[in-house]
Amino acid sequence: MDNDGVRAQLYYDAHKKSQGAAYLLWFFLGGLGAHRFYVGRVGTGVAQLLLCLFGWLPLFAGWFALSIWWIVDAFLIPDMLRQANMEVADRVMGQSSPTRRRF
Repeated sequence: MDNDGVRAQLYYDAHKKSQGAAYLLWFFLGGLGAHRFYVGRVGTGVAQLLLCLFGWLPLFAGWFALSIWWIVDAFLIPDMLRQANMEVADRVMGQSSPTRRRF
């Protein structure tokens, strides 16, 4: 492997997202959207944070919605990580990803 290949592999390894870290964030801070911030989905992370902070206002309906969202995210984390890691790989290769889904 040439010097550029080694450098690219080191960059990817340093910036790829860990599934273990994502699930720890989901389990302990998932209601605050921490796992979504971790994988780069800031918009939905902010939405989860706001639901957590202000979900009690409409008679706890927001917290109920957040708890359902939290459970669904347990199944979505692998795909979110794959997309985040592919974006890192694309940056390493100097390409832009054709399928950027950020919501």
